[in-house]
Amino acid sequence: MFTPVILAGGSGSRLWPLSRQRFPKQFLELDGELKGTMFQRTLARLDGLAHALPLVVSNEEHRFVVAEQLRQVKRSSRRIILEPMARNTAPAIALAALDASRNGDDPVLLVLAADHYICDESAFREAVNLAQIQAREGCLVTFGITPTQAETGFGYIQCGNELQAGGFSIAGFKEKPSTELAEHYLAAGNYLWNSGMFMFRASRFLEELERFRPDILAACRCALDGSEEDSHFLHIPPEQFALCDDESVDYAVMEHTDVGVVIPLDAGWSDLGSWAAIWGVRAQDSEGNVLQGDVLSLDTHNTLVQSHHRLVAVVGVENLVIIETKDALLVAHRDRCQQVKEVVQQLQAEQREEFISHPLVSRPWGHYDTVDRGERHQVKRITVAPGECLSLQLHYHRAEHWIVVSGTAKVVCGEKELILSENQSTYIPLGVKHSLSNPGKVPLELIEVQSGVYLGEDDIVRFEDRYGRR
Repeated sequence: MFTPVILAGGSGSRLWPLSRQRFPKQFLELDGELKGTMFQRTLARLDGLAHALPLVVSNEEHRFVVAEQLRQVKRSSRRIILEPMARNTAPAIALAALDASRNGDDPVLLVLAADHYICDESAFREAVNLAQIQAREGCLVTFGITPTQAETGFGYIQCGNELQAGGFSIAGFKEKPSTELAEHYLAAGNYLWNSGMFMFRASRFLEELERFRPDILAACRCALDGSEEDSHFLHIPPEQFALCDDESVDYAVMEHTDVGVVIPLDAGWSDLGSWAAIWGVRAQDSEGNVLQGDVLSLDTHNTLVQSHHRLVAVVGVENLVIIETKDALLVAHRDRCQQVKEVVQQLQAEQREEFISHPLVSRPWGHYDTVDRGERHQVKRITVAPGECLSLQLHYHRAEHWIVVSGTAKVVCGEKELILSENQSTYIPLGVKHSLSNPGKVPLELIEVQSGVYLGEDDIVRFEDRYGRR
């Protein structure tokens, strides 16, 4: 029996425009072969292994996405640990190990990224069972991917002596190599890609972290001591966690420990780190194309096209990636997909909304879709799930009109309480406390028209909220 630790805090910037700051790649369906998001597939991959409820480490901003995706697949977690800011894998794993050890327990932890693709899941489970033997003996185990090409986008692990219990000692970690060096690693036969998956006892990892980076361990202990727990989440305080260095577990521990072991894994693994990788794992047609959505293709070869909202026609092109979303279009050469990150950096520098979120935004009560936006107005289509409720709130800078499209709405506006049905509407004046709920058994859909001098999402003062938002 082991405890899975799912690291779900990545940004996935190279998969823009589908991956956004508030809805990154781990929460998307990307491989096209199996149902479920990357996060959900990571959980499903554990089926058939004897394990406890997983610990999930995620960003505070994504907490309701995590909870909703767990609910969708009817899975539970031991705890959802929320980082107030990204601090890389060493602090994230330290928080999980400390939390798992709080009651004197000392579980074996299987640390997995939430956004990896694995084709042969039975081979993955066999490798985990082998790693568990080494982990119980006090080793820090990592999984090395059997390379299929001279890849320059991954770090490498050099295998040392073969071990009787399985796997190899670690002779060294290598940074992402040049093409020439990658070809040498491939030819040598004793180098594996660094997957970023690990297995070890919680106490053993904490001992090694204390040995090599006591500052990180001390900062994480302090942050965990100051954490606040509610019914769903463990909130880590930003003041303490900000003092923790941004450091990977490789740099902090694995490159220095003398109890490291690497288990080879040949399971069709990919980190799906670019659109070219997505094209590589998807089933291609006779022309080498991967076409998704409403796509018309003529004389097109070796191209990935995803259409999410409209017809996309491609004629006489090859080796391209074309990704269409409601508010953005990406066209890139397949060999230049890594540079999408540079586009995202520019969008971030310009504070563009296309960096932050999609027009369709998930909320714990449902979602909303921005239909139109102008200087002093904004139109949204709001969907509220049965039995759910928006917070009691007010806005200082905008008024709102609500028109019910379908379902039943219960509206509180100041001292008034209304029940509205299809084609009925109401007006929410600026500065008046109000709330919206769905008392029915079917989704409530309504159109919200906002008007005012400022229409940002931060113009919300909450008084009551069942989801613990502030």
